[in-house]
Amino acid sequence: MPMAVDFGGRPFHFIGVGGIGMSALAYVLAKRRLPVSGSDRCLTHITRRLQENGVHIFWSQEAENIAQISTSSGGTVLPQVVCSTAIGAANPEYKAAVDAGCPVFHRSDILAALMNKAQGIAVAGTHGKTTTSSMVGYLLLKAGVDPSIVIGGEVSAWHGNAYVGSGNYMVAEADESDGSLVKLSAAIGVITNIELDHPDHYSTLDEVVGIFKNFGQQCGLVIGSADCPTVLNQIRPGITYSLRQESGADYIATDICETAQGTTAEIWEREQRLGELHLAVLGRHNLSNALAAIAVARRLGVDFDAIATIMATFEGAKRRFDCRGFHNNILFVDDYAHHPSEIEVTLAAAKVKTTEQLSKINQRRVIAVFQPHRYSRITAQLSEFATAFNQADHVVVTDIYSAGESNPSGITGEDVASAIREHHTQVTYAATIDDVQSRLALLLQPGDLVIFLTAGNLNR
Repeated sequence: MPMAVDFGGRPFHFIGVGGIGMSALAYVLAKRRLPVSGSDRCLTHITRRLQENGVHIFWSQEAENIAQISTSSGGTVLPQVVCSTAIGAANPEYKAAVDAGCPVFHRSDILAALMNKAQGIAVAGTHGKTTTSSMVGYLLLKAGVDPSIVIGGEVSAWHGNAYVGSGNYMVAEADESDGSLVKLSAAIGVITNIELDHPDHYSTLDEVVGIFKNFGQQCGLVIGSADCPTVLNQIRPGITYSLRQESGADYIATDICETAQGTTAEIWEREQRLGELHLAVLGRHNLSNALAAIAVARRLGVDFDAIATIMATFEGAKRRFDCRGFHNNILFVDDYAHHPSEIEVTLAAAKVKTTEQLSKINQRRVIAVFQPHRYSRITAQLSEFATAFNQADHVVVTDIYSAGESNPSGITGEDVASAIREHHTQVTYAATIDDVQSRLALLLQPGDLVIFLTAGNLNR
């Protein structure tokens, strides 16, 4: 039988505590006054926030860290060691923990244990889960439910990627990338969509569907998108939402109007008009995400007038169409999109932004700077990436960000640029960040919108 997570005061130690998923869990445990330490290699605003909340951080990942934690606990209590899929068996800290007999947990084990102690609301899906879980958390927080929140992105409303509330609900982003989604159970599960991604872990769409089916069976209620045939037909959610009036979904958006200031729509609940919704975040995909959040809030009894008022002030999660500012009348946007479907909807939103907001300027171009992410993903989906940039006026492609993967196929960023060039006339290959800067200096004009599409380090 797997060892149970101990929330009774036994210390936790996170290997790689600065990661977006790991840091959220460490923060929650620290705010609940449990002893927490971690290791990482560099100081960031994320690790600084952890330190400010009592997390001791070692600035290396060495075997001695485990012994030091045990000694500081009186030498009798071994820490509970937490790691992510990125930490391999060769990691010296991980190896020392195993050799010492420490209980070692995957980060999903900690999240599952926390969810089991609350009324869990888990948001899953190939795309949109960070924004949707942010919307759910924001709605419930502002509506007075005061949930705890653990997500894979940062939100200004709670100054980070986690929040510890006084209520009994916990909103969590549920990650399917490594299969650990099956460990989670929740009172309410949301599934935004299902596509084949993470080819390093999944070979077929059927494998992905199987993971989501397992997750759905462990939720008291599943809320899912009727606009995704795979969700609708394979998961059969108890409550559905859609952007199509003819779908017959429980929650529907009609009279959709997209402008540079946001998206407006009429919201319907089972053929009853609830009212008008305005979102400051751009794109039809975000309206779909908002419908999922509305369905959750309505299930918990939140009045629609309150929902509409709250959602009008939602600013989005960091790195999700994150407008970083203007320079020389050029708008710079940062986005986490790294899958073909994500790129398509993000560029569609960018096109709306330029068409209206910059309409008084002759040049209204969308310049997409794309850093391909993971050799396995690019190799498996190269043909889909090749056609994903049609809404961009110019595409700049960098070398592939490996995320620690090997490259058995030998694919390069130049190969990606060549594939896109078969469907697009304006494509430039710029291998490094310095090359990108040089190319943009020659390319950009006042009125342009430059959007950086990366799950790697391009935005740094």
